[in-house]
Amino acid sequence: MHNLRKWQQRVRVSSPRERRLANVLTKIGEACNSLSLTKNVLETASMIYRNLDDKMDVKGKSVASISAATIYMACKQCDVVRSLNEICQGLCAQKEVKAKVKLAARYYRTMVMEMGNFTAPIVTMDKYISKIANLSKTDVRVERLALEIAEKTKNNSIADGKAPNGIAAAYLYVASVLLGQNVLQRDVSSIAGVTEVTIRNRCKEILTSYQLKVTLRPTLAKI
Repeated sequence: MHNLRKWQQRVRVSSPRERRLANVLTKIGEACNSLSLTKNVLETASMIYRNLDDKMDVKGKSVASISAATIYMACKQCDVVRSLNEICQGLCAQKEVKAKVKLAARYYRTMVMEMGNFTAPIVTMDKYISKIANLSKTDVRVERLALEIAEKTKNNSIADGKAPNGIAAAYLYVASVLLGQNVLQRDVSSIAGVTEVTIRNRCKEILTSYQLKVTLRPTLAKI
């Protein structure tokens, strides 16, 4: 945040472009703080926007949505799992989230085309599982078993064409049931950003595709 403040001081509002830059950098800083994103993500997002401001016309664009798109790109570059929906929730009122997400997605596509050399890394299933487990404060044994089930089933077509956060939530829920842990579907679905119906459907697909045999030891659950 210190580096961000120093940059903002350098662009003290003498022109519309400088005011816009200061506003967006402030918004990015507030959102990163609200979402508990790392300093690396914050500085990457700030750098992306400064480069973007030189390459494309951002005049008149929604500050919240362009900030969200910038943070989303920074998260991808830093290999941090965050959805546009999550980022927009940290930037604006709940009633505005849907519209801002749609606009941010459009800005993001434009940014990728304009900046040219950006290739988003593939976010693996284990990162989705660990993210949801961390946010839901799931027992480490449940997370470990969910990761193992995901690894055992990765060559199957279960995840084809489906939202990875829904699959990850299902792996965690299946693991919690197998270990007798009290993890509620509504809690996992809320954190994952999917419906309880989605989790139930993904669980059914996992359980009908595989016979899961679990051997329990004091500190380890093994398939």
